[in-house]
Amino acid sequence: MSDFTRRVKTLLESGIRPTWVRGEVSNLRAQASGHVYFSLKDAGAQLGAVMFRGDALRQTAKLRDGLQVVVYGEVSVYEARGQYQLIVRIVIDDGVGRLQREFEALKARLAAEGIFAAERKRAIPAMPACVGFITSPTGAAVQDFLRIVIRRGWRGRVIVLPAKVQGEGAAAEMIEMLRLAAEEKIFDLLVIGRGGGSLEDLWAFNEEALVRAVAACPVPIISAVGHEIDFTLCDFAADVRAETPSAAAELITSHFIDGIDRARQAEAAMTASIENALATATERLDHSRSRLRLLAPAAQIEQGWLRLDDLANRLSAVLRHGAQERRERLGAARAALARVSPELRVQAESQRLLSLWKRLQGASPRSVLNRGFAIVRDAEGRPITRRTAVKPGAQLAAEFADGSAPVRAE
Repeated sequence: MSDFTRRVKTLLESGIRPTWVRGEVSNLRAQASGHVYFSLKDAGAQLGAVMFRGDALRQTAKLRDGLQVVVYGEVSVYEARGQYQLIVRIVIDDGVGRLQREFEALKARLAAEGIFAAERKRAIPAMPACVGFITSPTGAAVQDFLRIVIRRGWRGRVIVLPAKVQGEGAAAEMIEMLRLAAEEKIFDLLVIGRGGGSLEDLWAFNEEALVRAVAACPVPIISAVGHEIDFTLCDFAADVRAETPSAAAELITSHFIDGIDRARQAEAAMTASIENALATATERLDHSRSRLRLLAPAAQIEQGWLRLDDLANRLSAVLRHGAQERRERLGAARAALARVSPELRVQAESQRLLSLWKRLQGASPRSVLNRGFAIVRDAEGRPITRRTAVKPGAQLAAEFADGSAPVRAE
């Protein structure tokens, strides 16, 4: 393989001398290294080209996609990929490219007819049940589209309407799919599109017949052609433009996702409302049960017994307290009465009189006589207390405890 590629390289580079080439610039890429890669194309062919940093700095023409140029360079073969390309040394601006001129002219003419008017466009359905995708069934666009709708959990149905999206006959096949979709009347929404590419790659979506078919289709259409920077006339004719097929899938499923979110929120709110209602009903039921238990005859009897026991206990306590209080008051009255009772005074006076009597008895003549003394009395019976009062020969009486005896003084 390497030897064969090297032989091809030698044949091309030695057999084709440096030359001038006219074409339209597309797929322009400027690398950080300063090298510039692009394609030169016309209606029938396309040629890869590269201009290295030193040559790019010397050019006065500013390259851009769609620019018609005349370049000078030599053919070279990139052996790692087996590709031949033109090494560009000189660039001369040759005016706007034919395809770009045709694009702008057709766009202006269709716009003047009102094909792109905003009032003609219809709102796409929020919840389409069946979506038809007019595209190549083997392209990456349909895989990206299906992967997104599946990942987002969309519940609708996607039917791929197969058609060429590039090259000769592509526009006619897509027109036929639009006609078939309108006849079947099962589609709520159509998507027509493919992945990105050069102006030539996307030219089928700029053909007048297809643009008019898109504008006239009775089913709402989303145009999803190319990358964000790519525009085709179908984008202007469709009801809605999506930057990519993936963006179209997100747009179609966005209302469904919003609906799912709203349904989940409603479910959560309904669940919370039901739980609150159940909690309130349960609380009211428990309260009613409690009241019913309190109002039941057995409960009333039990409450009556409890109240009776409570009243009996309170009555007993009151009676005990009253009796105790009255006993205390009676004791106090008795003590006060005892303090002023005559009996106590009588007893005290009796004790005092007894004491006085005992003292009197101790001091009475009789007591003295009982102790062995005698009282001498004169004839008149008066006691003689002094010796001088006794006259010799006087008749006296001596009183003893057991009686008196006459005596005479000597």
